[in-house]
Amino acid sequence: MRRLFAGLTAGTFLLAGTACGSSDDGSSDAGASSGGTTTVKLGLIPIVDVAPIYLGQKKGFYSKHGLKLSISIAQGGAAIVPGVTSGQFQFGFSNVTSLLVAQSTGVPVKAVANGIASTGVEGKDFSALMVKKGSPIKSPKELEGKKVAINSLKNINETAVRESVRKAGGDPDKVNFVELAFDQMPAALDGGRIDAASVVEPAQATVKSQGGTVIATPIVDVAKDTTVALYFTSAQYLQQNPDVVKKFKDATAESLAYAEAHPDEAREIITTYTKIPASVLTQVTLPKWPAEPNRASIEALAKLGEQDGLFKKTPDVDALLP
Repeated sequence: MRRLFAGLTAGTFLLAGTACGSSDDGSSDAGASSGGTTTVKLGLIPIVDVAPIYLGQKKGFYSKHGLKLSISIAQGGAAIVPGVTSGQFQFGFSNVTSLLVAQSTGVPVKAVANGIASTGVEGKDFSALMVKKGSPIKSPKELEGKKVAINSLKNINETAVRESVRKAGGDPDKVNFVELAFDQMPAALDGGRIDAASVVEPAQATVKSQGGTVIATPIVDVAKDTTVALYFTSAQYLQQNPDVVKKFKDATAESLAYAEAHPDEAREIITTYTKIPASVLTQVTLPKWPAEPNRASIEALAKLGEQDGLFKKTPDVDALLP
């Protein structure tokens, strides 16, 4: 249950000095109220996926629902989970597998809003398995005995890549998975220190700009229109603050819908919390931001996670989902 998204490409995708409307004073209060507005802390990862939150902030969707977001940047979903359950954050963003791992070990997490989904289009997703320019590797089957970078071992990206290898007729147990932060993957791939990398945007656009090619789209291989991540809270916070949770759910749903309907604005807002050059931004493949999680895909991730030995006991999907 380690981090899912470790950061953005070094030098190119550094965080902007101040995230839009964000702050982090390190306190662990359960959400402060002032003048009819409740301030809640939200743990996010600085990637394309969370663009709707920043866009919703800009459009006033959260303030309309009586909320002020205090955004804290974390290295990945697995780091956000304990932050939420300890009360450091009231809400967080995490990949589905990290949440299933937490749920299976008795950590009281509860999804409250959808996060992101795959585009469902093979070869054209926000996440991809890539090789460098000129690589002789054309299929995941050829990764047997090769070094493949994933940002976190024993998590969503490893189980997805393993599924792509299986579907191509290869043996995933023969793949040498190595843990590497997303921000280090483009350079490591281009320098030949790894044979393939499982990247997400905007790192995928960087690899493409280096001449790299996509040999599989693992998240698409998991299931059709895979739900990749969710916004969540702790069971305790939900029980004690159902009205605040409903406000966050409603404002986030409005933000997701707006981002889905206005992709150009979603793409542009990314420049406010990352430093993505315009030349690269235009190449970024956006994920989908549907209103509801795809339960069938979450069950598929649970099945793959169980097959790959990620859970101490079978996770309860019903207990996790809203």
